[in-house]
Parts: sequence; structure tokens; C-alpha cells
Amino acid sequence: MHEDHDDHTHDHSHDHTHDEYEALVIEDDAGNIEAQIIIDALQDVLISKGLLTAPEVTKEIEKLESPGIHLGAKVVAKAWTDPDYKQRLLSNGKSAVQEIGIAVGEAQIVVVENTDEVHNLITCTLCSCYPRSILGQPPSWYISKAYRARTVREPRSVLSEFGLDLEDDVQLIVHDSNADMRYLVLPQAPAGVEQMEADGLEAMVTRDHLIGVSR
Repeated sequence: MHEDHDDHTHDHSHDHTHDEYEALVIEDDAGNIEAQIIIDALQDVLISKGLLTAPEVTKEIEKLESPGIHLGAKVVAKAWTDPDYKQRLLSNGKSAVQEIGIAVGEAQIVVVENTDEVHNLITCTLCSCYPRSILGQPPSWYISKAYRARTVREPRSVLSEFGLDLEDDVQLIVHDSNADMRYLVLPQAPAGVEQMEADGLEAMVTRDHLIGVSR
């Protein structure tokens, strides 16, 4: 992990088989460009044969990249309202997530908590490790070279581009996911959480909160 300048946990043993933050998506990898050309060609063929329509494709892409469609909100809402569950979540993320009926495909889930003094940011510097079974597909900016490199080198600047300007006295920790270990951020609970219903709490939690680009 990186703390501010930045402390960085990093044990990569990778064996891996249009979003709102366009400034972060700067791809210069010829392989990525070639892959996009192939995807576009395949999409055109499927549309021309009547198997898909362009609006259907657009709708599915928006659904996959939506900050609000994910299972993580259920985890957060449960942790906000059940102190014992919160401790189990922070102690063993995978077990606690499975406890509320969410199937976890990742080997390990590590949950890190935001506080008044600490903010956590998630990245994967070598590829795009991401808790897909909980958050779905990663947004395009998360897998971009720009995000993966800059979250380690200049994390505060990256967060500022997302509209999040941390106070200088807030410690920023960058966590580097890998093939065996994926991170989730537990955001701070809102004021008056005790009086709120679970559905209302879940509606407040976006994907970006659980990655750490929103507070």
C-alpha cells in the first residue's frame, strides 16, 4: 500500500487469463487499440445480422459501467447498521460478504475502512484486478494505463480529477490489488444512519465509494 507519497502494499502474482473520467483513459498500447478494432467489427457483424441493435449495445455498456449497479451497497449498508458484522467484514472480507448471500469468486477480499483521518484508494498497477463478483465489470478508466500508473505516483491529483480534494491532514493510502487479493473500501457512515432504512442506505453507496475515488 502507499501512504501519501505513498505507502503501497504490493504482492503481485498475476496469472490472468465510454466513461465519465475520460482524462484518465489515455491508452497508447497498440494491443489495446487492435482489440478495440476487433470488438467493434464483431459488434457491427452482430448488428448487421439482426442479433443485436445499437441501442441494446449502448444500454449494456452503460449498465456494466454504472457506478450505482453493484452488490457492494448491500455489504456497506449491513456494516453501517450492524457493528458486529462490520468487525467480521474488516477481519475477513470474503467470509462476511458470503455471509449475506453474495457469491464471491475472488480468492480473498480485504476491506479497508475510511475514517476522518484516513482515506483509501484502490488500484491494480500491473493489470486490472477488480472484485468483479461484487462490483461487476470495472469502468474503463480503472483499467487504463493512466489510472494504474498515476494512482501510485500522484494519487491526490487523480482524486482531484474525480472532484475529490482531500484535506492535507487526511492520510491517503493506496492499495494495490492482485490476482489473489482484491480490496474494497468501507465508506464512512452518514449522520443519522441509525434512523435510515436499508434500501435508503444502499441507494447512497456507489461503486466509486468502494474503489475510493469518491468519499
